[in-house]
Amino acid sequence: MPVYTSDTLLYQCFETLFAIIEEQEPNAPEALLKSKLAIRFNCQDPVASITIDARKSPVKTHYGLLEAKPTITVGLKADTLHCLLLGDLRLGKAVGSDLLELNGPVWKTLALADLFHAAQKYYPKVLADNNLNTACPELGSPG
Repeated sequence: MPVYTSDTLLYQCFETLFAIIEEQEPNAPEALLKSKLAIRFNCQDPVASITIDARKSPVKTHYGLLEAKPTITVGLKADTLHCLLLGDLRLGKAVGSDLLELNGPVWKTLALADLFHAAQKYYPKVLADNNLNTACPELGSPG
């Protein structure tokens, strides 16, 4: 059974996570702003889309589909994103195991490092606060 039972729950958790990061780690988006990156995470199980747009300040996060084309698109299961944020799955292994699909200038994803590390720091608390599984489920291909 997927960690997130609905897109509403996934969006709620990620809105909370990004609000915590904004409050606790105000410098985390700096590298994103320098890269002028817009990255979209297209999730399955449940179907959801999160876009982080750092093409201009302030960084904006959108939940749901947008017409605007991102710089990079990442296709993955929500459980794969969950495992990456828990630190139980390394990005290199996820790419090598075909657990996610990257489209766009992949080298620009390095700009996500600070934001990603901040997210890993606060993600377990967001899960606990929402009574969600804090373990990484068995993963299959992105679908």
